[in-house]
Amino acid sequence: MNGSGSVLDMHFRWSAVTVDCADPAVLASFWVAVLGGVVTVPLPGWRRLDTQGHTQPAITFQPVPEPKRGKTRIHFDLVVDDLEHSQEKVIGLGGCSLNQRHDYAEGIVVVMADPEGNEFCLVRYVD
Repeated sequence: MNGSGSVLDMHFRWSAVTVDCADPAVLASFWVAVLGGVVTVPLPGWRRLDTQGHTQPAITFQPVPEPKRGKTRIHFDLVVDDLEHSQEKVIGLGGCSLNQRHDYAEGIVVVMADPEGNEFCLVRYVD
């Protein structure tokens, strides 16, 4: 609370998602190749991916000593025009396919992982 009003007066704005990882430089390089944007160093050892013109929330890569364990609880969904080509690009950049495809009425979802095993989805909506 800011002291002048109730909790209902508060405004929240989404500015970034932070990804815990072993090697922020590797993940930032992967994600900038996938999404575009600019990588900066906000703190020693960290990396931050900002979109051109800051039109979307940033992705911050924070170094942590412990390895990833289990399924990622939050993940990115990336809308693509061509699932096959997009999968090939992700694999060529060091990611991998988790060999999971889900066909829904609204479209197709393919589960991928970045170089540290963080899951994300490529989504092709039905027109």
